[in-house]
Amino acid sequence: MTGFKSPFDLSKCARPNILALEPYRCARDDYKDDGTNILLDANENAYGPGLAFNGNGKLSNGPVNGHVDHKAAEVDLLGLNRYPDPHQTELKQLLCNLRNTNHDTPKKIQPENLFVGVGSDEAIDALLRCFCTPGRDKILTCPPTYGMYAVSAQVNDLEVVKVPLDTKKAFKLRPDAINVSLSSDPSIKIVYVCSPGNPTANMISKFDLQQVLEHPTWNGVVVLDEAYIDFAPDGSSLAEWVTEWPNLVVMQTLSKAFGLAGIRLGAAYTSPPIARLLNSLKAPYNISSPTSALACAALQPKNLAVMKSNREKILMQRDRMVEELPKIPGVGRFLGGADSNFLLVEILDKPRDEGGRPSNETALVVYVRLAETKGVVVRFRGKEVGCLGCLRITVGTEEEVNTLLDKMQLVLADILDNRDRGRGSQMEDAKEHEANDVIA
Repeated sequence: MTGFKSPFDLSKCARPNILALEPYRCARDDYKDDGTNILLDANENAYGPGLAFNGNGKLSNGPVNGHVDHKAAEVDLLGLNRYPDPHQTELKQLLCNLRNTNHDTPKKIQPENLFVGVGSDEAIDALLRCFCTPGRDKILTCPPTYGMYAVSAQVNDLEVVKVPLDTKKAFKLRPDAINVSLSSDPSIKIVYVCSPGNPTANMISKFDLQQVLEHPTWNGVVVLDEAYIDFAPDGSSLAEWVTEWPNLVVMQTLSKAFGLAGIRLGAAYTSPPIARLLNSLKAPYNISSPTSALACAALQPKNLAVMKSNREKILMQRDRMVEELPKIPGVGRFLGGADSNFLLVEILDKPRDEGGRPSNETALVVYVRLAETKGVVVRFRGKEVGCLGCLRITVGTEEEVNTLLDKMQLVLADILDNRDRGRGSQMEDAKEHEANDVIA
C-alpha cells in the first residue's frame, strides 16, 4: 500500500439515474427462504417443474399419461466447455408449436418471429434499448402493473407515462386514454400491457388492445406481457396476433405454469423485423446449454402433460381460495380477476358485517404476522393504484392452502380482537416493511 488517496467519487462518476434507482424488491428481501416457509409471494408453481420424473427423481424416459417421447432432457456435461447454440432454432420451433393454435388467425408463427432471453426481463430491457433513446424517449405503463417495466425504464434513463387501469371497472384497460397520450406525445415509443395483470389477475379485453394497435398516427411498439397466460381460459393468448400486427410483441415465460423459474427462460413473439433487431443486440450466447435442454424437454408432449396436470391442481386450489377466503372475518373482496395463479384480496379494518373497510395498516400487520409468526409469506400490495388494503396471494398446493386459510384466520382474529388496544405496537411491527416495500 502506497498511501495514495484516489480521487474516485462514485456520486460524480455513476450515471444519476442509476444512483437514484430504486431496485426491484421481492418479499424474500425481507423474509429469506430457509426451507420451512410456505412461499405464496412470487407466483411460482407450487407443484414443481412441469417435467416427468421417475421414482429416483430423475427425468423419465417412459410414457406419461399415454405420451411417449423419444427425446429426454439431457444436459451434455462433457460439452459445457463449448458455448451454447446462439440461435436456439429448435427451442424457438417448439415454442411456435405451443402457440400455433389458429385460434385468431390462419397464419403460423415461425422461429423468425421469436426472441428468447433470460426470463421476460431480458426482453423488457432489450425492447427499451432497441426503440428508446435515453434521456429523451418515454414508455407508457398501466398501473397497477409489473414493477420491472419502471425499473428497466429508469436504468435506461427513460420517463414513464402512466395511464392507470380503470379501478372502478375491475382494472379494465383504458384504450381511449392511452390513445390520447400517444397522440399528444410522440416521444412515447413503447406501451407495456400485462394480461393477465400483475397484481390484478385479470385478462385484458382483446377489443381494448386492438384499439391501441389501431392508433392511426402513433409510431411505436405495443408489448403484451402474457407471463400468466396458461392459467387463463384456453384461447386467451394473443401470440398469433404478431403475424397480423407488425408493431406487437407478446412476451411469455416458462417460470409460471411450466414451473421452471429456476432456468430463467422467456420468449418474445413478434414480427420478423423486430425479432431481428432483438436478436442482433442480445449477448451472443444468452441462453445456456442446460437452460435450453430443460426448456426443450418441457415442451415435449409427455412433459406438457405434467404441466397441464399441475395447472389443473392449481386452478382447483384457486377456486377453493375464492370460496373459502371470504369466510374469514376481516377478509374483503377479491379485486381484478381470477385468471392467474394468484389472487388480489382486500384486508379490512374490521369484519365485513361490522362495516369493515380496506386498510393498509391491517393488511401490513397481517403480512408481517403471517411471515414472522406463521411461516406463510405473501405480498403486500396496498400502495399500488386501486389496491388499498390488498394482499397478493399465490395459489399453493392443497396442503399450503389449508395452512394459509388456518393461519390467516388466526392472525386476523388476533388483530381484530385487539384492534382497540395494542394498535401502536402492531403498527410498529409493520412500519419498517411499509418503508421498504417499493416495487412488485
